[in-house]
Amino acid sequence: MTQTHHPIISSTGLYTPEESITNEELVESFNAYVQLFNRDNASAIEAGEVEPLATSSVEFIEKASGIKARHVMSKAPILDPETMSPRWPARSNDELSVLAEIGVMAANQALERAGRSAQDVDAVLCAASNMERAYPAMAIEIQQALGIDGFGFDMNVACSSATFGIQTAADYIRAGNARSVLVVNPEITSGHLNWRDRDSHFIFGDVATAILVEDSSLSPDNHWDILGTKLKTVFSNNIRNNFGFLNRASPETEGTADKLFVQEGRKVFKEVVPMVAQMIIDEAARLKVDPHSLRRLWLHQANAGMNRLIAQRVLGHEANDDESPTVLDTYGNTSSAGSIIAFHLHSDDLQAGDTGLICSFGAGYSAGTVFVRKVG
Repeated sequence: MTQTHHPIISSTGLYTPEESITNEELVESFNAYVQLFNRDNASAIEAGEVEPLATSSVEFIEKASGIKARHVMSKAPILDPETMSPRWPARSNDELSVLAEIGVMAANQALERAGRSAQDVDAVLCAASNMERAYPAMAIEIQQALGIDGFGFDMNVACSSATFGIQTAADYIRAGNARSVLVVNPEITSGHLNWRDRDSHFIFGDVATAILVEDSSLSPDNHWDILGTKLKTVFSNNIRNNFGFLNRASPETEGTADKLFVQEGRKVFKEVVPMVAQMIIDEAARLKVDPHSLRRLWLHQANAGMNRLIAQRVLGHEANDDESPTVLDTYGNTSSAGSIIAFHLHSDDLQAGDTGLICSFGAGYSAGTVFVRKVG
C-alpha cells in the first residue's frame, strides 16, 4: 500500500526589530536632505542643469501606500541626512551573520510554538529577497546555528519568496523526502532601498519570519491543513534591483541609483492586481473552494490600495479589517515576510474548519497562493 503524505503548517515565528521609524521622523530626515541638496546645487539648479528635489510629506506617504511606520535594524544612520542608509559593524566569518541572526530568532519561535526541537527538522529553506551574500547559503548558516542535521538552501523570488518556499517545503513532504521543513524569511530590506528617492523612500522595513511545514502525521493539535498551492511568474522590469557582485564589472555605473530598488508603481498596480485576483479565483475553483467563503485573506503587505482591490475581486465585496488584516501601517513593506506577519498576528482567533488564503506577489512578476484550513 502506497503511503501518502499531507503537508500542514504547524506554526510560524516572527522577529521584529526594536527600532521603528515613523513617517514624521522619515519626512523630517528626507526634507533636511532635500534642503542640503538644493542648497549645494543652487547654481546648477538656477542654470537649469539640475532639477531641484521636491520635499516629501506624511500625507503623501500615507495616501500613496497606507504606511505609517516601519521597523529597521539601523535607525540613526537612515535618518542622518548625510548617510541615509543602514550601518552596522562588520562581522568576522566566525560570527553569525546579521541575516542569519534574525532568521534564527524567528525560527526558534516557530519551533517553540509547535513544541519542536532542532532534532525534529529535516531541512531549512531561506526564502527571501535580500541575501547578505552569494555563498555559503544563508540557509546552511541558519541550519548550523539551529543545530539541524539535514540540508538547506536559499531561494529568491522577491516578495513571493515565502509562498514559493511553502510550496517547495510542501512538495518535499508530499514526496516523502522530508517530514519537517523550516521556511525562514529574513528581510533586511532597508539595505536595498534608496532613502533619497521621494517616490520610494518610505516603502520598506526590516523583519524576519519563519514557517514550520510538516507532515500531517506530526501535526500538533492546532495546525493548518495546506489545501493547495499555486505559483506563477511573468517577467517584468517594472520592479527591479540591479545590485550584485557583477556590478564590479561595470565601474562606470557602480553605486548609481539603479543598483537600488526601483519600480514603476502605476504599471505594477495596473498589471499585478488583475493577475493575482484571477489566479486566486482560478485556484479556488480547482480546489473546489468558494472564494466568497474565505474567512480571511493574508495578503502581501506592499500597498493598501492593491490589497483592497484584490480582496474585493476575490470576496465579491469590499473586505473589512477582519477579513483582510493589514500590518503594512506599522511594518511597512517587508517583502516576502509581509503575508506571513499578517498570518502570524491574525490567525489564532479563527475556528476549526475556517478556510483562508496566504498570498504574496511582487517583482518578477511573481505570485504565490497557499490555501489553508484551520484544524483543532
